[in-house]
Amino acid sequence: MRKDDIMELGAYFKSIIDQDRAAVVICSLDHKIIYMNPAADANYHKYGGAEELLGKSLLDCHGAHSNERIKEVVAWFAKSEENNLIYTSHNEKQNKDVYMVALRDADKKLIGYYEKHEYRNSETMKPYDLW
Repeated sequence: MRKDDIMELGAYFKSIIDQDRAAVVICSLDHKIIYMNPAADANYHKYGGAEELLGKSLLDCHGAHSNERIKEVVAWFAKSEENNLIYTSHNEKQNKDVYMVALRDADKKLIGYYEKHEYRNSETMKPYDLW
């Protein structure tokens, strides 16, 4: 694959994340929030959304215990290129499971992480409801 082709894929990947109904907050290894999809912007609106949170440390958004867990997970990601996904919690109120996911470059070097939300609620949309 050519470098131009890879760069063009970036727009596709961004679109995939932007269309996700679950909040996606992408962080660098120093825990700086570098991207929030529209769902995350809406979800964290009461904290200022993307406008206020981009560039800030994710650690400023959590308590001491959560920060230690986040650091533990990132250290685990760094130990092996096989360590890429970990279940962190279930949110009963929103009926979702929460995971942390490693982000790696083409050489499988750890470059960041994000939190993944998987909702358990059944879909309410009708299948193929185009009209």
